[in-house]
Amino acid sequence: MTTINHDHPLIYYHGRWDSSPGTWWAGSGFKINALNLHSLIVILGEHTTAPCAPIAVSVDNSEFFTMNASAGAHYIPLPESTKATPSVVRINVEGWQNNRIHLDSIMYNSSKDAILLPYRPSKLAFQFIGDSLSAGQFLPLGVNQAWPFIVGERYKAEHRINAQPGATLTDIVSYGNVHGVSYQYFRTEDTGFYYTSDHNFTTPWNFSRDRPSATHIVIHIGANDASQGITGDQFVQVYSDFLERLRKVYPKQPIFIFTPWGWPNEDAPTYYYYPGQYEKIVNTRKAKGDKNIFLVDTIGWVGMSDVYSDNKHPNVEGHQNIANHFTAWLENWGLSP
Repeated sequence: MTTINHDHPLIYYHGRWDSSPGTWWAGSGFKINALNLHSLIVILGEHTTAPCAPIAVSVDNSEFFTMNASAGAHYIPLPESTKATPSVVRINVEGWQNNRIHLDSIMYNSSKDAILLPYRPSKLAFQFIGDSLSAGQFLPLGVNQAWPFIVGERYKAEHRINAQPGATLTDIVSYGNVHGVSYQYFRTEDTGFYYTSDHNFTTPWNFSRDRPSATHIVIHIGANDASQGITGDQFVQVYSDFLERLRKVYPKQPIFIFTPWGWPNEDAPTYYYYPGQYEKIVNTRKAKGDKNIFLVDTIGWVGMSDVYSDNKHPNVEGHQNIANHFTAWLENWGLSP
């Protein structure tokens, strides 16, 4: 067997990893590309979530399957077809919390017959920013069943999902989050850092590590701000300031601002928070000369059959429905899968 350490240049990391290296945020992971691969073992270190962190594995664009990973060695099952052609193995954390894996090393069959190759990322890269409605909270397979992940897969794109359940955009304490997304998005760690004894601090995220840089930015946020009593005027100001900071990272990329699809009700109309405020946010940017910002009107995308009745978050079918709507919107905008 051949062993490569976590710092091997042919391991392609995506999402947010700290220096250990360990994952933060749902969907973070890595990819490897190899020829004649027929044995693969991933060895995880001590900072992996105990007792385990669910990970999703895909080989050559197969459907992802779930493994419960803990510190130690994990044999990754491979199909017979990997022995003859170059094979890409993709691994990411599924969970919206307790989702840290600490990569120590990777073992594969002897370098005499297996050859590690560069992974060539897609030129299309989505950056999704949000809260529980984008992170896959309550879904059986977590973020891998969430609409951002589905959209990224349909476009065969690189996709990064920085979504924090319970978090506001405003930088306040909210549902166990000690910071809002307007702060946390620019950090390596998600807000779980606060509860992690071996890593209870934050570090700035180096956006040059995103390879390639995001080509399209998608934002759906605000439900928790409304729940925490942030007024419409306050929300518009926070969102506008956040977009100013984003433009320093992504000066020309299209930014898609979702309106709320709201909270459906059995016996009452759907509740939409901050009516008219998202339009104001987008129009203010356009008035400043930003020609690459777009409002995505999601009203009517989600009904009672699309959500869990006890918490109103999208269910599996609901996330698929949202992905269908957004894919159709993007196609109409001019971006085809």
